[in-house]
Amino acid sequence: MAHDEKKKRSRLDSRLGALRSELESLEADMKDFAGDVENIADNRVHLALRKAENIAHRAYRYAEESSANVAHDVENWADGNLKDARKTIRAQPISALAISIGAGALVGAVLGLFGRCGPKPPQPHRS
Repeated sequence: MAHDEKKKRSRLDSRLGALRSELESLEADMKDFAGDVENIADNRVHLALRKAENIAHRAYRYAEESSANVAHDVENWADGNLKDARKTIRAQPISALAISIGAGALVGAVLGLFGRCGPKPPQPHRS
């Protein structure tokens, strides 16, 4: 019986040894797998950042082009209206003068109201 027990123990030890070896191999594989996953995730993050940068650069270029176009359109509009205003002022200088005086008085009155309604300066505390 002692011989059978030794044989069983020997088989059990060899199986446990094989299981330990498999577990160590599995642990090494898991470490490699984790490293691979980390590299893939890192690469995807860098790719996403590059795509975001490209989109931001395109948006910036589009904004620059749009602002240049708007500035050009405003300039053309102002030039056209300025020519019309000059013609009107030359044709009716008294009316233009009266309108500008009225507009100045209106702006002065509005600013005067805001000046009176604004925050009051703190009064010195008397002890």
